Amino acid sequence: MRTKHTSHSLPSFPVYSSAFVTPNEFVLGGGGGQSKTGIKNKLRLYHADGDKTLSLVHELELASGEDAPMSMAAHPQREEIVCGINSSQDALQDGQNQNCRVYEVKENKITQSMTRSTLTLSRADDDYQRVTVFSPDGRYLAVGGTHDLAVLDFPTLDPAVSPIHVDKGEIFDATFSSTTLVLASTVNLSVYALPSEEDGDAVEERKQAQPAALELIKTVDRPELPGKDAGSSFRAARYHPHDAKVLYTVMNTVPPRTRTKSSPRKAFICKWDTNTWKVTSKRKISDRQVTCFDVSPDGKLLAFGSSDLTVGVVDAQTLAPLLTILKAHDFPPTTMRFNPSSDMLISGSADNTVRIVTIPPNLGSTSWSTWILVVVALLVALFAILAQQMHHVL
Repeated sequence: MRTKHTSHSLPSFPVYSSAFVTPNEFVLGGGGGQSKTGIKNKLRLYHADGDKTLSLVHELELASGEDAPMSMAAHPQREEIVCGINSSQDALQDGQNQNCRVYEVKENKITQSMTRSTLTLSRADDDYQRVTVFSPDGRYLAVGGTHDLAVLDFPTLDPAVSPIHVDKGEIFDATFSSTTLVLASTVNLSVYALPSEEDGDAVEERKQAQPAALELIKTVDRPELPGKDAGSSFRAARYHPHDAKVLYTVMNTVPPRTRTKSSPRKAFICKWDTNTWKVTSKRKISDRQVTCFDVSPDGKLLAFGSSDLTVGVVDAQTLAPLLTILKAHDFPPTTMRFNPSSDMLISGSADNTVRIVTIPPNLGSTSWSTWILVVVALLVALFAILAQQMHHVL
C-alpha cells in the first residue's frame, strides 16, 4: 500500500513545536519569536481528516513580546499540554521568566491554566526551554534549556528533585522509563534513578523538605560509528514505549577537516540494550544532520527529519528504511510527532507548512510478509515443475 502524504500551507505561521491531543487533533506552536517581524506567536488546534483535509479549530495568540512555543508535550492521560515559552524581554530583565506553561485543551479550545519559572534569563541570554517531556504515567515532567534540566511533579509543577546542571556539552533531549530518566547531552547520556513509589505521608514530607538530587547511576559515552568522522554528538534519545530494555538515540557526526570538498555531516540511529548499555544495531539514515525525531506509540516505527529537508521512517526492530519523503519542506523540519494510534505522522517547519503522513497499518511488516509469500510461491511453483517432470519420466 502506497503511503499518502500532503503538505499544508500555514501562512505567516512558522512552526516550531507540536503535540497530538487525540488521534486526529493536534496543537502546533509557532510564530515570529521575540523579534519584531509582525508575525504573532500562537498556539493553534487543528483537526485532520486523513492527510488531505486540515481544519483550524481554535487559535490562542500569546502576549506581545513573548517568544514562540519552542517545545511541547501532551500529557498521556489528561487533556493538557505543556509548552516552553519565554516571557517578554521586560519580564526577563526583572527575572520573571514564566517559561513552563500548562494549557488545557478541552471542548475545542486552548486555555492557559498554570505557569512556572525554571529558566532565569537576562536580555543577553538566548536560552529557551528546548526539552519538554512527560514520564509514561504523567507523574513527572522534565523541562530543560541548554545546560539546566528541572524535573517537576505534575500537575502541581513543584520541583520533584533538585535541578540537574550540565557543565559539558548542551542538553538536547530527555526520556523516561518507569524507573529512570535519561538525559541526552551532546557529549553523553546520563542515566538517573527516579524516586521510588511513596505513600501519601512520604509525598507530603518530601514536599516540605528541600528537593533531593537524583541518583546518577550511569554515564554513557558516545558510541563508535562507521567512517572517518572527527566525532559525533547525541541529538535525540527515546525509550521504546513498551520495552525499557531498548533505547534509541540519534547521532549527528562531525566530518573531518580537509582541504577538499566538505564531507557530509552524516546521521545515525543507534539501538541500545539498556541492561548493558551497548549498541546492538546502528544504521546511517542521512548524509545531513537530523533535526527532529519521534518513536511511534506502538513502538514499531521511528521517524526523523533531516537538514536536507527529508522526512524518513524506519523500522524500529531492524532499523530498515520504510519511507523517505524528499524535500518534505523548504526549510529543515523543526518538529515531528506520531499520533496516539500510530497511524498518522506530522512534521512542521519554519517554512510555514505542516506535512501530514498517513501511516498504512502494514508499514513495517510489509517487507517480511511479502518476502515470505514470495518464497512460498516460488517453492510451490518449483515443486509443481519437479512433480510434472517426474510424471513424464515415469
